[in-house]
Amino acid sequence: MHIFQVAALLIALLYYGNAQTSTVAVNSTILGSELSADGLKQLAAAVASQSPVFQPSRGSYFSLNLLSAFPEDLEVSDYCVELLAIFGQRYSTYVNCLVSAARPVKVCQNCYGTYDNLMEIYTNISSDQMGPGNVSCRDSLLRSDRLMLVFLLYNNLKDIWTGSECNSCVSLGLHSLTNDTLYFMATLNQSLRCFEKFQQGNHSALCKECKATYRGLNELYSRMEKNRTLCIDIEDSMNMTRRLWSKNFNCSFPRAENVPVIAVSSFMLFLPIIFYLSSFLHSEQKKRQLIQPKRAKSNTNLVNIQDRLS
Repeated sequence: MHIFQVAALLIALLYYGNAQTSTVAVNSTILGSELSADGLKQLAAAVASQSPVFQPSRGSYFSLNLLSAFPEDLEVSDYCVELLAIFGQRYSTYVNCLVSAARPVKVCQNCYGTYDNLMEIYTNISSDQMGPGNVSCRDSLLRSDRLMLVFLLYNNLKDIWTGSECNSCVSLGLHSLTNDTLYFMATLNQSLRCFEKFQQGNHSALCKECKATYRGLNELYSRMEKNRTLCIDIEDSMNMTRRLWSKNFNCSFPRAENVPVIAVSSFMLFLPIIFYLSSFLHSEQKKRQLIQPKRAKSNTNLVNIQDRLS
């Protein structure tokens, strides 16, 4: 059966099911391959003749399409329609980039260019700047209905960008990654290359050979965390690297931030011993101080006795 024949048959059956008056008898025993194009056309015409959709004289005429045009003063200008189309294209491009960069997370380093393009077209739509014919698209595209769909769509993607803290990794103007981010990525790649080189066989060699580069990566991450120059890309990559080091390769080393914790814990552990030792020494000293006057008194009495005897 040709495509035209299948389409015509489907349309015929659709309107046949919606008919509210007399039905059209169709011989269900006829195979589809036996129906000719003319036969299908006749079937569709017969069904359509029984449907109220195609009966304008019955007082209720249902159009298959909405009005193609509103009054001229309500229509959106061609300039605004063009901006809306560009917004849709750039919106779709940015969403596709986000999806492809979801795991591992690289939404900042891979999608800052597409987000910049989206911001640019949204700025053109939302600004008061007049386009050709002194037309501003802010009211017609952003505020003309309760839903404010364009505004809502843009804000959703803006929330993703803000929540990812991508501004910490992308330079002002969204034209390139910051120097700190580039340096971190280079240091990260150095550690990962070391892992890849020594991951075969005994992991003790990996823990020994890659300890210096991994320690440097941790120190760099701590400094960036302190300076608040982290974004979701760096956080996720560091988490995965630490998981490789500790769980996959079973490596470990005392991190700098653990030293104060160990020191305080050790002090608290020995504090009772220090307390009881100092108490013991202090009590012994008091005993010596109490005994000394008694001896002095006895010596004085002995001198008095000797004087009397003499």
